[in-house]
Amino acid sequence: MSELIVPHRFCGPARSGNGGWTAGELAAHVEHGCPEDRSEAWPPIRVRLRMPPPLDQVLTVVEEADAGAGGVLVTRLLDPAGALVADAVLVDEAEPDHALVAVAPVAPEVARAAETAYEGLTDHPFPRCFTCGPDREPGDGLRIFPGPVAGGDDPAQGPGRRVAATWTPHPSLAEDWHAYVDGAQRTGLAATWAALDCPGAWGAGMEGRSMVLGTMTARVDALPVVGEEHVVVGEGRRTEGRRTWTASTLYDPDGRVVAVAEHVWVTVDPEVFA
Repeated sequence: MSELIVPHRFCGPARSGNGGWTAGELAAHVEHGCPEDRSEAWPPIRVRLRMPPPLDQVLTVVEEADAGAGGVLVTRLLDPAGALVADAVLVDEAEPDHALVAVAPVAPEVARAAETAYEGLTDHPFPRCFTCGPDREPGDGLRIFPGPVAGGDDPAQGPGRRVAATWTPHPSLAEDWHAYVDGAQRTGLAATWAALDCPGAWGAGMEGRSMVLGTMTARVDALPVVGEEHVVVGEGRRTEGRRTWTASTLYDPDGRVVAVAEHVWVTVDPEVFA
C-alpha cells in the first residue's frame, strides 16, 4: 500500500486531474519486471479511470489479485472514502488485439507548422489542461498544441484524421532517479503519459464536443530527455456513440519511437467538469 497525490498543477478540467498524468502516475506503481539497466522503459500498461481524479487529496494505491479475472494482479487507486478512482494492469502485447500500433511520424517542421492551426487556441473546453491548455504558462503546463496534418482519410474530423505538435520537456518535469544509462536528465513517467494523452482527443476532433479520458494504454520505450525537441502525433480511429478510440505516439529528435499509446474517450457535458 502506498499513497498518491494529484497536485493542482496537473489538472485537466479545472476541478479534476489530467487523465494522462494521473494514469501515468498510477502506472509508475505497477510492478513491471524490467531489469535495472532498462528502468527508463515500461511495458504496456492499461489504466481505466473510474471517476474524475480528485486534486490535492491523499489517494491510496493498493495491489490486489482480481479473482474475477483469473487472479490477474491489479493496481487500484482509491479516494479517501475508499471509492475506486482508477485501476491499472500490465498488458501482454503478444495477445490478439493487444498490440499497440504507432501513429505514423511527421517531420518536426511539419509539426511546428501544424501548431498554428491548433483548434484549442480559439475553442478549448478545458483551457487550463496540463497537457494542451493554452492558458498555461511555459514551464507550468506542457503546452502541446496539436494541429491537423495531411495524411488522414478526413482532414476535418473523425477516423483517419491526424494531428501533430512539438514538445520540449521542461526541467521542472525531470526526476533525478530517471537519469541512468546515458546520464541524460529525463522526464518522469507521469508527464510522459500526459504528453501522449490529449493529442489523441484532438486527433479525433474536439470541435463542438468535449471528451474526457476513460481508458489509456501506453508503452514507454525510453523516457523523454529534458530539453530535446520531440514530436507527438495523434490519430482518430473510430467513434461509437459517446465513445471514441484514438492513438498517439511520441518521437525523439532522431525519429525513434519514445512511447506509444491508445485511448478510449467519453463525450461529456463540459459544464459538469468546469
